Amino acid sequence: MLDEREKASAVTEAEVRQAGAICLRRWRRELQVLLVTSRRTGRWGLPKGHVEPDETTAEAAAREAFEESGVRGKVSDQPFGSFNYVKGSPGRAYRVIAHVLVAQSSSKLFPEQQVRRTKWFPIDQAVREAANPGLQNLLSKLAHEPVCQTMPPRR
Repeated sequence: MLDEREKASAVTEAEVRQAGAICLRRWRRELQVLLVTSRRTGRWGLPKGHVEPDETTAEAAAREAFEESGVRGKVSDQPFGSFNYVKGSPGRAYRVIAHVLVAQSSSKLFPEQQVRRTKWFPIDQAVREAANPGLQNLLSKLAHEPVCQTMPPRR
């Protein structure tokens, strides 16, 4: 049986595994989700990327959140869900294992600040803005999750 690290690094010819961060914050009373633009198309999505051989998908999600948006926080050990997408020509299939990350801080200086835009969206708007239908479905389930109900408001 594969442990979590082995599962995360397993790559088949048909599908590449990635990790993504669903970055959340409560601004005043509103639950918000951070979306970032892709480098190629400028479409809105999650901070996501490859999983290094020595890291879990949760660790990779936290790393990607900082690299692509400057956000740091508490990441869930267990995945919230996953979605698929295809990129390139010919299309390569990717599966993103998504973890919830409750934002605790953000930096204006981060590795990909010159190539990405970031924006906090109310959850219902994030569902509409997300380019990937699988990501839209995943985000639409968020508001009913216990972690979202117990997040304290920030000012």
